[in-house]
Amino acid sequence: MTQIGCVQSWSLGVTLQLILAVALHQGFATVAPPTTAPTTAAPHKEPSRPERGNYVVKGSNGTACLLASMGLQLNVTFSSLSQNKTVQGVVNIQPSLTNSSGSCDSDSAYLRLTTDAEKTNLTFTFTLNTTSNKYHLSEVSLSAAWPDMKDSISVRNNSLDYLRGTLGFSYMCREEQTLNVAQNLSINTFQVQVQPFGLSGNQFGAAEECQLDEDDMLIPIIVGAALAGLVLIVLLAYLIGRKRSHAGYQTI
Repeated sequence: MTQIGCVQSWSLGVTLQLILAVALHQGFATVAPPTTAPTTAAPHKEPSRPERGNYVVKGSNGTACLLASMGLQLNVTFSSLSQNKTVQGVVNIQPSLTNSSGSCDSDSAYLRLTTDAEKTNLTFTFTLNTTSNKYHLSEVSLSAAWPDMKDSISVRNNSLDYLRGTLGFSYMCREEQTLNVAQNLSINTFQVQVQPFGLSGNQFGAAEECQLDEDDMLIPIIVGAALAGLVLIVLLAYLIGRKRSHAGYQTI
């Protein structure tokens, strides 16, 4: 009986240690920033989730040279007329009210989104490195003249490095991201899939998922494996205990 008690105590101790290890790992995995994607957490205060829009840019031959599917939310800091102070305005890009255009070259592609109601012009520029066959979002520019603005704003950053992918493949990120463009502009993206180069027809190529999506999928796998290990340890401890118990009875 002493041996059974020792086995049970040992299994309980191991179980508690593993549960603690899993909890700590999950906590660290949740708060750790992505190692490869230069993005930051989105602001806590948000309006409703933006609608996902589908945008197509066609080349000179009439076939698609850039495809993008994403929800977009602008965070713009400006001087407010009604409040007479600097405020942050958050505006969702509404696909039904947005006109898309653009152009494609051998190593660059442009997507322009224009909304007449909000007087907003947003341009994404993608650049292809023809040596490595890798592309990325290299520039974002925004001009806006919203009704509550004292003065219209114009923002441009041509040294960005977001939405990185491989020629012939699309970039995909289901998780929400924030792209920091300038001190007075950031863009929240939702369910992004984009391919600015190497399209075959009017369909996306195979998707390369972002680090945020990979981390999100990894956590349930780790937790599931740890729980399966706990169940196995408890089952083995129980079987060993029963076996030793029967052996003791036979000796008597």
